Amino acid sequence: MHSDRLIVNLALIGFMGAGKTSVGRLVAEQLHFDYLDTDELIQSRTGRPIVEIFSTDGEAAFRKMEQELVGELAARTKTVIATGGGLPMNPQNLVSLKTHALVVCLWASPEKIWERVKNQTHRPLLHDADPQKKIRELLAAREPFYRQADVLLNTELRSVREVAQQVVHQFRLEASRRR
Repeated sequence: MHSDRLIVNLALIGFMGAGKTSVGRLVAEQLHFDYLDTDELIQSRTGRPIVEIFSTDGEAAFRKMEQELVGELAARTKTVIATGGGLPMNPQNLVSLKTHALVVCLWASPEKIWERVKNQTHRPLLHDADPQKKIRELLAAREPFYRQADVLLNTELRSVREVAQQVVHQFRLEASRRR
């Protein structure tokens, strides 16, 4: 990590079902930070669910909205940012996040992810004939981007609370290095 980075936020990246939302809320509470979910913010700004944005405007339009939002986040401080699963695939998004945030990737196996998300209908990328195969394909394509995070944490065998404690620990450790 570059020592000239000003770490004032924490960004959680990773695949859907890895725990970004549940862990992010808990981490924000423990650090006394604001919590922001990029997908939720895009939905509230557009007044439309992501599934509809994908089906009407296409994935490229959604990714453009994500990139614009990520650019705005540099002005924030004391915020835990839970990102959409595909957000790190745009290298500019990772570069931008790393200017102000410790980037933590939450990781889980395709099997564990499927177990966690199989009953959720708001996941546009799972509207596929073989969703488990789609998860494996997307995870494989995104892994090189996820691995660019400052910290990688496997969430499979840990409770949400344990993962949150580890994220808080990593954030505080990094903040103490920069004093």
